[in-house]
Amino acid sequence: MKKRLLLISPIGERGLLGNDFYFRMPYLGLLKVASLTPPEWEVIIIDEKVETLDFELNADLVGITTMTPVARRGYQIADRFRSRGVKVVMGGMHASKLPEEALQHCDSVLIGEAEDLWPTLLSDVQQGQLKQVYRHLDGYPALDNRPAVDWEHYRGKGYLPVHFIETTRGCPFNCEFCSVTSSFGGKFRNRSIDDIEQEIRNIKPFPGRFTWQNLVFFNDDNIMSSKRHARELLSRIIPYRLDWLGQTSVDMAQDDEILSLCKKSGCMGLLVGFESLSAETLKSINKGVNKPQQYIDVVKRMHDHGIGVKGSFIFGFDSDDEGVFERTVEFAVKAKIDVVYYSILTPYPGTTLYEQMSREGRIIDQDWNNYNTHCVVFKPKQMSPERLLDGYWWALNQSFSYKSILRRMWGNGTRYNFFFPMNFGYRQSIKKAYECYREDFLS
Repeated sequence: MKKRLLLISPIGERGLLGNDFYFRMPYLGLLKVASLTPPEWEVIIIDEKVETLDFELNADLVGITTMTPVARRGYQIADRFRSRGVKVVMGGMHASKLPEEALQHCDSVLIGEAEDLWPTLLSDVQQGQLKQVYRHLDGYPALDNRPAVDWEHYRGKGYLPVHFIETTRGCPFNCEFCSVTSSFGGKFRNRSIDDIEQEIRNIKPFPGRFTWQNLVFFNDDNIMSSKRHARELLSRIIPYRLDWLGQTSVDMAQDDEILSLCKKSGCMGLLVGFESLSAETLKSINKGVNKPQQYIDVVKRMHDHGIGVKGSFIFGFDSDDEGVFERTVEFAVKAKIDVVYYSILTPYPGTTLYEQMSREGRIIDQDWNNYNTHCVVFKPKQMSPERLLDGYWWALNQSFSYKSILRRMWGNGTRYNFFFPMNFGYRQSIKKAYECYREDFLS
C-alpha cells in the first residue's frame, strides 16, 4: 500500500493579490518536489490560493513550502498536523534561511533545493530515521536529467491557463534586497535546451476556450542569463507557436538579435526590474548595471518588437525622498510601461539588507505576515514609515486609474487584448486591497 504525501502551499494573511482570480498562478516548486517523489508514494498537492485545506486529511508525511509572508500560516498548518502525530517537513526560502525557527514547528527542514535531497529524506522517513536538517554539503545540484513535472496535479484547480517552466537558476548580481544569490548561487545554472524543449513538447492545452492555449511563463529571474543559451532556446521554441512571458534585465534590450528572436518565438511581455530612477540608489544596492538614463530607450526598443514591458519599481531605499512616488508614476506614463509593479522595500531574512538593518536597529516589525512588500517593516531614512506606506498606495492608485492605463497603453504596439485585461484585473485587486489597508492601518 502506498504511503500518502501531502504537499501544501500556504496563503498569506495579508497578501496584496491573495486568492484573487486574476492572479491565480500555479506554483511550480511543489510540482518539482512531486516529480522527485518515488512511485511508492501517493502525492496530493494543496494550494490554499485556490482551495481549502482539510486538516483531517490522512497523510504519512506533510511537506510545507514557505516564503516569508506565509511563514506564520505555514507554522500553523505544521502545528495542526503534528498535533495529530503526522510528521512534517518544511522547505522553501524562509525555512531555509531560519531553520532553527522552523524546527520549533516541524520535524525536519530541507534547506535549499530539493534535488538530490528529497528522495533521501523520504527514504529516511520510511526507515524511521528522519533527520532534523537536510542540506547540500557541496555546491548546488545539477538541473539536467530530472523527472518531468506532471501538470495533472493541477487540473481542475481553477488556475489561470499558464504553464510555468524553469530554464535557469542563480544570479551573479547579489542585489542587497534579494535572496536569490544566497539561495541559488552566484552563477547562472542553465538547463539543457533538449530538456526544456521536451518539457514544452509535453505541454497539454488547458481545457476550455482560452485565447492562449499554450501560454508559458518562464519563471527564471533572468531568462537572458546567458546570451548564448537564450539564443539557442528562443530559436528552438519558434516552431511551437507559444505565447510566452518571462523576466529579464535591462541590458537585453541592447541586443537586436535577442529582441528579434523573442518576437519570433512568441514573447508577449517581459518583467524588467528597473527598481529605481536613481543611479545613486542602484549603485548602492549592487544593481549598477541599470542605467536610468537608458530606461525610456529600453522600453521603446522592446515595444518596437511588439514586446510588452512589465516594469518593477521599489519604494523605500535610503536615497528615496517624498518626491519618489510622483516621479515614478510620471515616468511610468512617459515611458508607456504596459504594467507597473510597485513594492515597498522589504528586508527578508538571509539578505544583506536584513543584516544591515538589523545592525542599525531599523527593523520595527518582526511579524512575518507583514513581509509582503506592501507593508513597512523598517524605518526609512528620509520619510516616516507612515509616509512611505501612504505614498506606495497613492502610486498604485494613480498608476491604475483608467486615465493612466490608457495613457500607458495607447499606441505602444503591444498586445492590447492581453495587457488591458491584466491592467484592469490588477486595478480591481488594488481597489480591494486598498480598502483592507485603510481598514487595518488607518482606523
